[in-house]
Amino acid sequence: MVSLEEVRRIFEKDRFASENGMVIDEIGDGYAKCSLSVAERHRNAMGAVMGGVSFTLADFAFAVAANWKKIGMVSLSSNITYLGAAKGERLIAEAFCVKEGQTTSYYRIEVRDELGNPVAAVTTTGFRKI
Repeated sequence: MVSLEEVRRIFEKDRFASENGMVIDEIGDGYAKCSLSVAERHRNAMGAVMGGVSFTLADFAFAVAANWKKIGMVSLSSNITYLGAAKGERLIAEAFCVKEGQTTSYYRIEVRDELGNPVAAVTTTGFRKI
């Protein structure tokens, strides 16, 4: 069984996510929970968290959930719906595998702030290239 620390070491190589403060909090079968502490670099001109931060965090959670056991799943398509502005100082994304096929999969990712406010809903279709 792969430990959470081993998975964190593997995904340190995802430099865009790690350099922007994203961390892996939990892993499970077809599941990952990732988060980040919001910093000034994550905010837009209006002071709100930039939408791309929520999308990147959701994409990272998908990547971890889909690949922590076996590397090779990439995103074919993702759709994001922004639900509201983050009120807290931490964003949390939880990725859930809805359907795992031989080569394609479908994930649902929920992004919330630490207060429980919904920030974004994402769906991702993945393709296993290996």
